[in-house]
Amino acid sequence: MTGKFRALPVPEGLEGMRVDAAMSKLFGVSRSVAAEIAAAGDVLVDGSAPQKSDRVRAGAILEVTLPEPKQAPQPVTELVEGLEILYRDADIIAVNKPVGVAAHPTLGWEGPDVVGGLQAMGVTLPDAGPPERKGIVQRLDVGTSGVMIVAASVPAYSALKRAFKGRTVDKTYHALVQGLPDPIVGTIDAPIGRHPSAGWKFAVTQDGRPSVTHYEVAEAFRRASLLKIHLETGRTHQIRVHMSSIGHPCVGDPMYGSDPNLARELGLKRQWLHATSLGFVHPRTGEYMEVTSDYPEDLRAALDTIR
Repeated sequence: MTGKFRALPVPEGLEGMRVDAAMSKLFGVSRSVAAEIAAAGDVLVDGSAPQKSDRVRAGAILEVTLPEPKQAPQPVTELVEGLEILYRDADIIAVNKPVGVAAHPTLGWEGPDVVGGLQAMGVTLPDAGPPERKGIVQRLDVGTSGVMIVAASVPAYSALKRAFKGRTVDKTYHALVQGLPDPIVGTIDAPIGRHPSAGWKFAVTQDGRPSVTHYEVAEAFRRASLLKIHLETGRTHQIRVHMSSIGHPCVGDPMYGSDPNLARELGLKRQWLHATSLGFVHPRTGEYMEVTSDYPEDLRAALDTIR
């Protein structure tokens, strides 16, 4: 790999950490990029090539060839089918994000995104955050639909970022999962990190980031249950990973172990997961407000079928 060579000793605070996690902390790259660097053989620990899951010891010399930084993709201003503005004022925009739409452009994603869709609707987004993420204070997975908040002003961007980081935003999702969770009201407190053998997946891992999901069964059916879920944290794929980890994956989510036959019977082509509401303190007025989103047609039809 051509790039920038760096060598640093492992500080005591990183003792026992996985190589890819230590690389991420020391050199400021993502865990996925760190894993790619390790897989390419561009990292040495005390002169020897490690496995990405090996642990580092304090004082070891970590030598890395960092890749050249990639140019961030820019949003394409084009109308996005199904993207709907639920609420709008001078500071915030609440949208109903359809499935198959990213929050913002990313490397490798060539589909539509919320930023470009809003721009095509004539919305001027603030110069806050990276250029490709104007106004974006939270994200929903491409395969997840529902309500999403975008900042419309610089002060609102700062306030909302603090609110999400401080876990003061009430995030409610509905999910149709296989089977019946026991207990029917519970909390899953399990750290989430990159899957050890599949970099594009996530999993409950010992050295993952703290992740907390609260759930309660709203309706129980013979083969599945409709859950109301509150997220304390907002990790990538959090609900999908946590529900799969207790043996109740989201219906229509084969990546995390769902039954493809059940999804086929219900006419589902994606996981049954929808962001139904966001509650937060308005950054300008200081008043609490809540924005809600109804189920899209595919999820509603699947629910009607299983009922």
